[in-house]
Amino acid sequence: MDVLSDAIAAMRTGQPHASRHRRAGAWGIRFPAGDGIGFHLVLDGEVWLHPPGGRAPERLGPGELVLVTKGHSYALSDAPDTPLRPAVLNADGRLRPQPPQAAPDVAASTTLCGAYLRNRTRPHPVLDELPDHLRLSLADGRHPQLRAVTDLLAEELTEYRPGADALRPALLDALLLHVLRAWYAEQQDSGGWALALRDPGVSTALRAIHEDPAHPWTVEELGTLAGLSRAAFARRFTTLVGRPPLGYLTWWRMTLAGRLLRDTDAPLRTVAERTGYLSEFAFAKAFKREYDVSPGRYRAAGTPAPTDVVAGVGG
Repeated sequence: MDVLSDAIAAMRTGQPHASRHRRAGAWGIRFPAGDGIGFHLVLDGEVWLHPPGGRAPERLGPGELVLVTKGHSYALSDAPDTPLRPAVLNADGRLRPQPPQAAPDVAASTTLCGAYLRNRTRPHPVLDELPDHLRLSLADGRHPQLRAVTDLLAEELTEYRPGADALRPALLDALLLHVLRAWYAEQQDSGGWALALRDPGVSTALRAIHEDPAHPWTVEELGTLAGLSRAAFARRFTTLVGRPPLGYLTWWRMTLAGRLLRDTDAPLRTVAERTGYLSEFAFAKAFKREYDVSPGRYRAAGTPAPTDVVAGVGG
């Protein structure tokens, strides 16, 4: 696994969902705060985003996509000054069907929307570093891979066909990965994780850690993989990632351990081995230091149920 794939796997829980929405005339929807990640892509027409934090409305035209990442309240409307009404949601966070479309000569818009349930425990910093909402333009041939995925998903949502239950979640997973790839590729002047994922040395070391977290990595060994001296590698890794190399390794091992305890019935011995610990005792001691609870109690308690998706972004 690479860093981005692992970060999404650690964040995700449950099944993502999506829908198409056709709206006409004057409309405005205020979505309450939630806890998840979701997107809106304008297929045609014009939509106004009222961003989190009460900032000025932003126009979204055809081919423009917004990803809402922090779960703050926000709104969508047909115009910047249209009154906003609270969204009416089903129990699973999906927006209820909209009223019938207005007359054909009334301005209308079509959006493709989707949402991902999020496990709130130990979010990966590669996702935590994202702004509360980010925008991408798929117009003029930009981000062709992302455009191809959204086209496929939009087509799948026009009608229910055999295999849809397997294909739609797979397309949503692919869409989220392509959105994040495109976003980080555009952050050429940014530091932090945007640069860490592009940096040849640091990204090589990160990939090695994620591919084999049980390996007894040393800073010198990781530095050799990165093509840097031990000291130079440690400085660069810490600057970009925000943790020293072995600190990040321990953090990721414990994150992986929590996921294994939460999602599988693997014996404690197996969890310890898969996260680089030679004994159950050493693993349990490290786990309690990180989580302030023993592995057995963590597994018995289970993970707190996540809240609904970012309100209304699903279908």
